[in-house]
Amino acid sequence: MNAEALIAQIKRHPRYAEVGMILCHNGVVRATSRDGRAVTGLRVAVDHRKLSAAVADGKKMPGVVEVLVEIAEDRDLAVGEDVMLLVVAGDIRENVLAALEKTLNTIKTAVTHKTEFFTEP
Repeated sequence: MNAEALIAQIKRHPRYAEVGMILCHNGVVRATSRDGRAVTGLRVAVDHRKLSAAVADGKKMPGVVEVLVEIAEDRDLAVGEDVMLLVVAGDIRENVLAALEKTLNTIKTAVTHKTEFFTEP
């Protein structure tokens, strides 16, 4: 995964002159789960039909020029590795923040399924 490559792609977008903000989310494998258990890694599965719909919905939001996403899927990821890059470009801060938050939440709740690997107690 390469955030710089995604940003470069946005900078080549035909509507780039409308962009006032590019916002990136870089999801990383944490050493602990939300419930505090020690994690050695995880695996992510992606529903690509739902991912395409989530990205398309993000692009329809006010002021949004582009939404790009990369997800490390179907392989074991270790603590510290990148899980997902989400890049949203748009006109003003409020629009870009709203689009990133909505798209990210949709991806996390409806598009991906993660399996965490825990250390033995």
